[in-house]
Formats: sequence, C-alpha cells, structure tokens
Amino acid sequence: MKLLRFIPIKLTLLLVLGILIGQYFEADMAFPLVLTVVFLIFLGFLFYKDKYNTTPRFGIVFTLATLSIGILAVALSRPENHTDHYSSQNSEGNRTWKLKIREVLKPTTFSDRYVANIESLENRVSSGKILLSFSLDSMTQKKLQVDDELIISGKPVAINPPLNPHQFDYRSYLKGLGISHQFRLNAGNYLLKENSSSTIYGVAASVRNMIIDKLKQADFGTEELGIIQALLLGQRNDISAETYNNYKNAGAVHILAVSGLHIGVLLLLLQFLLRPLERLPKGKTLKLIVIVVLLWGFALIAGLSASVVRAVTMFSFVAYALYLNRPSNTFNILALSMFFILLVIDSNLLFQVGFQMSYAAVLAIVWIYPLLQQFWNPKNKVIRYFWQLLSVSIAAQLGVLPISLFYFHQFPGLFFISNLLIIPALGLILGMGMLVILLALLNWLPDFLVAIYDTLIRWMNDIIAWVAEQEAFVFRNISFDAVQLVFAYGILICAVLFLSKPNFKKAISLAIAIIGFQLWSFYAAYETKQKDALLLAHQTRNSVLIHQGGENLAVTAKDVERTQKMVADYQVAERIASVNYLPSQNSYQWNNKRILVIDSLGVYPKETENFEYLVLTQSPKLNLERLIDRASPKVIIADGSNYRSYVTRWAATCKKRKLPFHYTGEKGAYYFE
Repeated sequence: MKLLRFIPIKLTLLLVLGILIGQYFEADMAFPLVLTVVFLIFLGFLFYKDKYNTTPRFGIVFTLATLSIGILAVALSRPENHTDHYSSQNSEGNRTWKLKIREVLKPTTFSDRYVANIESLENRVSSGKILLSFSLDSMTQKKLQVDDELIISGKPVAINPPLNPHQFDYRSYLKGLGISHQFRLNAGNYLLKENSSSTIYGVAASVRNMIIDKLKQADFGTEELGIIQALLLGQRNDISAETYNNYKNAGAVHILAVSGLHIGVLLLLLQFLLRPLERLPKGKTLKLIVIVVLLWGFALIAGLSASVVRAVTMFSFVAYALYLNRPSNTFNILALSMFFILLVIDSNLLFQVGFQMSYAAVLAIVWIYPLLQQFWNPKNKVIRYFWQLLSVSIAAQLGVLPISLFYFHQFPGLFFISNLLIIPALGLILGMGMLVILLALLNWLPDFLVAIYDTLIRWMNDIIAWVAEQEAFVFRNISFDAVQLVFAYGILICAVLFLSKPNFKKAISLAIAIIGFQLWSFYAAYETKQKDALLLAHQTRNSVLIHQGGENLAVTAKDVERTQKMVADYQVAERIASVNYLPSQNSYQWNNKRILVIDSLGVYPKETENFEYLVLTQSPKLNLERLIDRASPKVIIADGSNYRSYVTRWAATCKKRKLPFHYTGEKGAYYFE
C-alpha cells in the first residue's frame, strides 16, 4: 500500500514536520501567521481556478501552507505569545493571584500537588497554568478539589532544572504541559473562596469522586480497589508502588492507564451491545451517535486527561470509519485523528511519550498484524484465536519498542505472557466494571458481584506479579539514544516493507538502516571510551563524587545505598560497563590540579598550599576566611550534605573575597575542569 498517496496522511506528516520546525526555531506568532494567511489565500486562488489542480505549483503551495500551519500551531501554544499570560504581565514581587484548581496530582512523600489555572493577577484578567505544592505537615484542613478557587499573595518560583546529569528533567516535562512556575504554600498563606464556579472538569471530578466513595463502601480489597480506580476512572493514586512496578516489569503497565487499549475494547463492546439499534430507521446513524456520546461520557468520568481525550478522539474517528464500513481506510482515519488532535487540541502532545506510544502501537497493529497473519493462519479455531492475540501483542510491542527503550531503558521479555492472559479477559473486566459502577451509583450493588469482581481483579494482580517475578526476563538499563531511536524505526519500517513484498531495493534499504544503526553504536561506544570526567553530584544529606574513565565509573559516597538511582541513570546514559565504589579521601589529584575535601570533622593538613579546588561537605565548622588565606583555592564548592545556613555564610564570604562559589543545591553538579 502506497500510503503517501492518501491526502490525510500527507497532511498529517506535513503538519508534524511543521510542528517540529516550529518547536526547533521557537518562532513568535506574527511571522507564521502571515505566512499561513498568504499561503492559504494563494492556495484558495489556485483551487478556484482549477479545483482538480495537480500541477507542481499547487503541490508546493499546499506543502508550504500545511508546514506554516504546523509552525503557527506551535507558536499559538507558547504562553509567551499571549498578552494575557501572566509571564507577559508584571508578576515580580508579591502579587495577588486568583487561581482555580484544574487537576489533583499524585502526592509525594512530602507534599500534596495540584495544577491550577490562573484567572487573575492583581485583579487583571490573566491566564496560564501553575503548579501548587502544599507541605503535608501544614495541611490541617481537607484536601483541595477540582474547581476550588484560591486567593494567594506571593511570588511564584521557577521550576528547578535537574541538578545532576541524566536525571529526569521534570522542568522540561512540565514545560510541555504549559507549566513553568510553582507556588509553595502552607495552611496560612492562601484563602479558599466559597461557592466557586463549576466547570466541566469539576463536574467530572465530582462524579468520579462520588463513584470512588460508592466503591469504597463495598467490600473490595485495598489493592483491588486501587486497580479498579485505575482501570475504570483513570485514577492511579491509590496503587501501591509494588503493584505498579509489577505491572511495569510484566509489560502490562498500559493496562493501568485509561488510553487507547481501554477505549478500543470499550468501542468493541458498545458495537456489540448496540447492534439491535441497526434495525431501527436510521439505526446505524443513531448507533454511531450513541457510541460517540458514551465514549465521551466515559472520557468525562475519567477526568478528561490528555491521554483519555487523545484516545477517545482517535476512536471516535474509528467509530465513524466502522459506520462507513470502510476498513481499508484505517490509515486515513488514524491520520485524520492525529491531525485533528495536534491542530485543534494541543500541538505539544506530539512531544509526550503517551501520544507517541499510542499511535506507534495502533499503527504497528494495523500494519504489522496482517503481515503476521499471512505468515501463519492455523485452521484450528482455538490456536488461531491465541495466535491472533499473540500477533496483536507482538505488533504493538514492535511498534513501541524503540520509544520504550529510549525513554525507559528496559524491556519486559515476557510481555506476551501477561498480554495473552490478561487482554482476552479485559473486555469482561471493563464490562463488568461498568456494571459495578452503575449498580453502586444506584445502591443496588450485590455482595456476590463485589466478591466475583474483587476475585477477578485479584487473579489479574497475581498473574502480573508472577510474570514480574521472573527477573531474568526483565532487561534493564539498556543504553538507547535519539539517533538509535531513528535508526530503529528505519529498520522496522524497511523490514515490514521488505517482508510485505521483497525486492532488491527494499533489501538494500534494510541493510543500510541496519548498518547505520551499527555504525552509530560503534561511534557512541568509541566516544564513551574517550571520555574522562570528574563531578561532584548533588544529593541532600549525602556527599557523592563521581569519576568516569571511559566505560568505568568510580563513585565515592557517604551513603552508598542512596546513590543507586543516580548512578544507574548516569550508567545508562553514558554506556558505563562497570561501577566501583571507593572509600572517600581528603584530597585528590585531577589533571595536575589538587582538590582538598573538608568534611564534618573540619580537619585539614597544615600544608594546604596549591589546592585549586576546595570542597566543603557534611557541614564542617571552620573559619573559612582563615582557610582561604592558607590554601588560596581558586574555586570553593559546597554539596548537598551541608546545612543551608552554612552555605549562605560561605557564599557571603566568597563574595566578599571575590572567589567563585558553587553550591550544588542551586547550580547543580559541579564538573571539575
């Protein structure tokens, strides 16, 4: 199938390219707006002259118009391009803010977190999203809910960047959601308004909370109730870390997120249950309308999160395709749904891993599944059924594998077992779950149904836990960068094209993709072997010194156990082959420069001359000015193990003595030259 002949696919690919260009160049709104208007007018003129215009000029203008629309979509999504955004207004110093809770996030160990919409700044209409963080020890009243309105007097602070190399960049993640600042609040520095106005998000949250309260009144187990809330309501806050890790290691974490899989299964259920409507006059149209309404009703109950809206939008288009009875148009329908989501809902969704994995999985199923069925089509119905399930699972995993390796650096080898055992029952689980919710709302939920459903969920958890226990089949810490991601998809696409209809050109293309992947891997390994770096990392109440010498990593730390995650992230990103933990020392030699380390004992040798670097760790009690006079360091560094009051005093001393001072808690890890 020559997919590029279809106009929706061309449109979507050009729009994606335009979004990528706009994201890279960070253009303001005026230039792409003018370009879009000019190209659309020119395109309309050409279409008016000849609506069947197929000249190269028409194709070029069509291409440029779509690219400019993609660039404009990115420009429109940038907060700084909107005059009413708080970043374009005077928000310096303490200001009065009116905020409305938009989303309740999963709490951390130390704080409750919310996403809020800004409604006004100093009584002036304003817009934007901001993160709210409430210290748990300061929250004595009830938790905030969606649509609650707050009056705050204060100054927001910027989201901090990662302080260590290769650490998860939470700031960039939030920036993709349109959030760049946060308020840190306690019980005394905000006012909660009474009788706040309602929005569709608040209504959805209220319905969802009412359902959860009803389910809690039933005799469900704690773990089972957490899974039920995730499966049916999109709420994963009550799932324990152990259960979540089991699903992740078993390759079944997608089951816990209300996304394409759930909406697809729900669509099939509705198609089956509403089939009698087709007997009525205009029955097929009525059936389509009811299905779309029910899908969006489910999206409302699930909180209208980005993943749910994305999935329901996609399968609303699929439902329309089923209504037209044109299964051959699957690629067109998927392309149209992607075009609609990126253009109308949010162009930034293109850069979110959930969006990428959803479309990669669906496209792979549509493209690769028929190919697998051609290889083998068993005559036995039972064997054929399980082969079809396995084919779907293999196709989906092949589609998301490069993305999964790039973002998560692990691969569950037994994914097909968990999917073969769980996916066939997912329709029953979701269907029975909907019935449980309906009966719970009507106060008609019988105990025997609770027991059956609770047992069903417990069996699913037990199966997932058993698969996750097979540690030997969970491949972790796989180094995989962006270039390998591109080459991997090149290999996958070329392989599918070659296996579909083999010829010499396709074989050459596949070989080039494979060789390119290998050459880049060799180059990356060579670069790693040439690297020699020493850095002082940041970790609260700990001292961590890391030395990379090629593929080997030497780590010195006061608390070794707490460094495991940090070291693992560094190891994966830098392709480290071995890690050694060494005892700490009071001095080091690095590139003909000496490093003096002073810990809590505050002891240092009498001969302290010619130390270029002075590292202060574990809050030593010392006279810094006297030490500076004796050691004459060129740079003074303090890590995260020091008291903040000490760091402030040392920073003032260094400023007075005009010495460079680096605190890892503010500036991040320090790389020694």
